[in-house]
Amino acid sequence: MTRFIFAFVSITSLFGAVSYGATPSDQSDAEASTIFGGKLPPDYRDWKLISVAHEEGTLNDLRAILGNDVAITAYRQGKLPFPEGTIIARLAWNYTPSEENDKVFGKPQSFVAGAPKEGVQFMVKDSSKYASTGGWGFTEFIDSKPVPQNALNGCFSCHLPAKASDFVFTHYAP
Repeated sequence: MTRFIFAFVSITSLFGAVSYGATPSDQSDAEASTIFGGKLPPDYRDWKLISVAHEEGTLNDLRAILGNDVAITAYRQGKLPFPEGTIIARLAWNYTPSEENDKVFGKPQSFVAGAPKEGVQFMVKDSSKYASTGGWGFTEFIDSKPVPQNALNGCFSCHLPAKASDFVFTHYAP
């Protein structure tokens, strides 16, 4: 009986390990961004606010730009290029009119953050690891899952016009 139980547990364990192996969803995770080990930094929502922005046109969103302590120190000191370990996060929401607030003001004028938009994006400064992209690594998470790295290939080209500010668009709003 003991041999049967041991064999049953062994076979069950082996089956579980094999069935956990590469599946289509695991393969897409392997292609996903490896920055932060493919996981959202657990404390990024506690980072300090660098600035906010309203992007019009096709983006039409409200954005909050957050930075880790290294980023905030660099911004406050006006230090360029940004030091190694700088991490900048971009959170965005739909730009939504607020009928509730407009009633208080007596006319249409109020906009608020609506549904989250495009996940959470990060820039990570590591000059040796990301030398080909100006020292910055780019990653994005949608529903807490990293997007495939190939989906981020256009990030750096979009940041090229900001070369004079170390490829960062956002200015500090003290």
